[in-house]
Amino acid sequence: MVTYIDAASAPMKNTGVIRLYNSEDFEGMRKASQLTARCLDALADMVKPGITTNAIDRFVFEFGADHGALPATLNYRGYTKSVCTSINHVVCHGIPDDKPLREGDIVNIDVTYLLDGWYGDSSRMYPVGQIKRSAERLLEVTYECLMRGIAAVKPGVRTGAIGAAIQAYAESERCSVVTDFCGHGVGRLFHDTPNILHYGKESDGPEIREGMIFTIEPMINLGKPHVKVLSDGWTAVTRDRSLSAQYEHAVGVTATGCEVFTLSPGGFHRPGLPPL
Repeated sequence: MVTYIDAASAPMKNTGVIRLYNSEDFEGMRKASQLTARCLDALADMVKPGITTNAIDRFVFEFGADHGALPATLNYRGYTKSVCTSINHVVCHGIPDDKPLREGDIVNIDVTYLLDGWYGDSSRMYPVGQIKRSAERLLEVTYECLMRGIAAVKPGVRTGAIGAAIQAYAESERCSVVTDFCGHGVGRLFHDTPNILHYGKESDGPEIREGMIFTIEPMINLGKPHVKVLSDGWTAVTRDRSLSAQYEHAVGVTATGCEVFTLSPGGFHRPGLPPL
C-alpha cells in the first residue's frame, strides 16, 4: 500500500513513502532547478567538435562552485565526476573522459546541483556540429516524449499515465523505450520514491497527488530497447549499438497539473534543433 507523508515530517532518507511538499518547498526547488537549467543553457555554446567531456565536467563543477552549489553526482556511490555525459549509443551514466567529441555525435548532459538542501536534476541532448537526419529525428521524438509525459501529470491520475503517454508516442514513431531505468522522486533527496516508469498502462503505479516532486526522463532508442552496463559499473549502452537519447525535467505537482522547475531560462529547450 502506498503511503504519503508531509515532507517536513519525513526522515532524510528514502523510506519508500511519497513526500508531499508545500509552496515554500517549491521555491527551494525552483532555485536549485534554475541553477541547473542555467548551466545547461551555458553548455549550448560549449558543445562543439573537439571539446572533451572532461572539459564539460570541469565547467559544471566550476559553474556550481561559483553559485554556492555542489554537483550531486560527485562521489555519489563512488562516481568520481560532476556530470554524466552519454554519447551516441550510451543510454545513460556515461563517464567524462579526455576523448574529444566528434562532428555528428549526439551527447546527453545530465546535471544535478545541490543548492541549499535542494536537488535540481535535469538533462538535455546536444548535437555536435552537423548530425544525421536519423539522429535529429531521434532527438525530436525523445523531447516530444518528455513533453507528453509532463502533460499527463495531474492530481488523481496514476504515475502510469506518464509512462503510457511516452510509450504510445515513441512506438508510434518506430522507436523503443528503455525499461531498465526510470524517473524518480527528487527534492530534499537526490533519488526518492516514487519511481516514474516511462512505459506501461494508465492504471499502473501510485496516485499522483499535489505536492509530489519527481523527474521524468525518458530514454528512447532508435533500435531495440535492450541495454547493458559496461565493466565500469556505470555506463549503460544499447545492446544493438543503436542511437539513444534522453531529456529530463524535474516537476512539482500542483492543484491543476504540474510546474516544470527545470525549464530553460534562455529558451534552449532543445539545443541545436529548430525552435518549436
